Amino acid sequence: MSDVSTRVADSTGNWVDTHAPAWSRPYLRLARFDRSIGSWLLLIPCWWSAALAAGVAHDVKSLPLVVLLFLIGAFVMRGAGCTWNDITDRDLDAKVERTRSRPIPAGQVTVKQALAFMVLQALVGLAVLLQFNRFAVLTGIASLVIVAIYPFMKRITWWPQVVLGLAFSYGALMGFAVTFARIDATALALYAGSIAWVIGYDTIYAHQDAEDDALIGVKSTARLFGARTHRALAVFYGLAVLLIGVSFVLAGVRWPAWIGLAAFAVQLAWQIRRLDVRDPALCLRIFWSNRAAGLILFAALVVDAVMRAA
Repeated sequence: MSDVSTRVADSTGNWVDTHAPAWSRPYLRLARFDRSIGSWLLLIPCWWSAALAAGVAHDVKSLPLVVLLFLIGAFVMRGAGCTWNDITDRDLDAKVERTRSRPIPAGQVTVKQALAFMVLQALVGLAVLLQFNRFAVLTGIASLVIVAIYPFMKRITWWPQVVLGLAFSYGALMGFAVTFARIDATALALYAGSIAWVIGYDTIYAHQDAEDDALIGVKSTARLFGARTHRALAVFYGLAVLLIGVSFVLAGVRWPAWIGLAAFAVQLAWQIRRLDVRDPALCLRIFWSNRAAGLILFAALVVDAVMRAA
């Protein structure tokens, strides 16, 4: 029997719909494995930080393992965070066209089942975290506070994207916590730059739901900025490039990292120029392009780290 009627409205035709066992599909959708972009965007600041820290340490021997562990951790913890978000937002999701067919409001999974699945994912994330030093473990656990409060922010502030930035950029601290068992000014500058980047790209994403959000009273920077979104993006994307550049100065990077940052900046400028907030499909495509932007910068940081370790 076709699974079309139970697909999530904003995600169709992916591997979950076509290849995953039927019983697993609601859980994979809860974890957003049908839409991996969020996991990538959570992972990328982790990889930036790991590569930048390896360059500062002039040692890349442990970098492949750290990159792999961050990959696993980002995907499972993003899944746990999305499951928590769907639990807390189940009533709101039922009122929005794009999200009303998500597993909980659609009745495919109960709240108790979703909670159990969230705990399972969190335990996998903890197993990954325990591979690192004590400081990194405690630093990682501290991020759960931000993850827990994020779903409620859209109800009380026009700036929920700031809290999302705090959560999604947290990996920018973790590479230094893992490598040096400390967080210094370099890591904090990278974190701040990543937060500005997240505010920008999630504003673009939020424009998909701006009309529905207005009807149900959900706040966002997309609604706050409205027609001024292009100017706001110029500010936040500009801050992202500037602050990441500050972290590079503090880290003493070489030319490959600067070339990567320049390419990153060009891609962000392209997003601003191309964006039409009245076109939800275009907003989604531009949002997706941030994975390529982030990976370009990561690749440049890896080259820089290898050069400095040689």
